Formats: sequence, C-alpha cells, structure tokens
Amino acid sequence: KIYKPLCSSNAIMITRPPLPPFTEETATQKVRLAEDGWNSRDASKVALAYTVDTKWRNRSTFVNSREEAQAFLEQKWIKEQDYRLIKELWAFTENRIAVRYAYEWKDNNANWFRSYGNENWEFDENGLMMNRFASINDLAIEEEDRKFHWPQGRRPDDHPGLSELGL
Repeated sequence: KIYKPLCSSNAIMITRPPLPPFTEETATQKVRLAEDGWNSRDASKVALAYTVDTKWRNRSTFVNSREEAQAFLEQKWIKEQDYRLIKELWAFTENRIAVRYAYEWKDNNANWFRSYGNENWEFDENGLMMNRFASINDLAIEEEDRKFHWPQGRRPDDHPGLSELGL
C-alpha cells in the first residue's frame, strides 16, 4: 500500500511511508518508491506523493502546488517519450534526502537523450514531499548508446543501478 488515509480532527491526512526520521534503509526505500512512481508515468498517482502546497524548482520551472506538479508531470511525459529513470541515494538527514539520477528519453523527432540530475527533497511528518529542488543536464545520445532497456514501467530488481552502470 503506497498511502493510507488517517482521520485527525475533521481532516483526512495521507501518510506516505517510509516516514521521517529516515535511516539509510528507509531513505533508500523512499528513493526507490519515487523512482518506481516516476517510471509509471502516472502523473495523478505520482502527485499524491507531494504536499498540497509543495514547492519545486525543476530546471527553470517553478511549481507551487500538488495540482501544478501533476500538470507539470503530464506535460513532461508527453515531451519525454519512452522515459526510463534510475535514482540513487546520495545523502540523507532526519527529513531530507538528496539523490542523483539519470533518465533516458526520446523527443518527437526520435532523438535520444540521457538527462543527469541531482535533487534535494524535504518531507513533512507524513512522508509527503514539501520541497523538491532539481538540477538537470541533458546529453544527446545515439539510440545504440542507451543503457536503460527494460520494458516501460518499474525497473527490474536485477537491472544495474547508476553506480553499476558507471554513471
């Protein structure tokens, strides 16, 4: 179960385990869950991982709510076709996680890219992401230089991660 509603005074609160404070194990789990969500390319489900008033910086785009995050993701996955992502834990504290990642995608003209990035995440007590700051660089690649070949969706458990791929 990805989330569960809790009743608290007349409000429904959503929790998104694992919850802070993070350990290396739970931070690694949180990173993999985020990777799985983004690889699903289901913007409405992915958006539920963020607070209603989430704040993002993604390249030069600023997002200021869960609703804006969902719209951003819908547009992203229209542009970035055959999207496949790998995330890796870089560092963590009680309620913050830093990741590095790479994803491969092609544009409408069948030009392939590998995008490299770093993200800083901050979570509320319910495990929802309040802040997401992403820095990303795109590298044009030839189709034969792709490294992410699993079927669309979740990366198989036996597929190498970034470090194993030398990325």
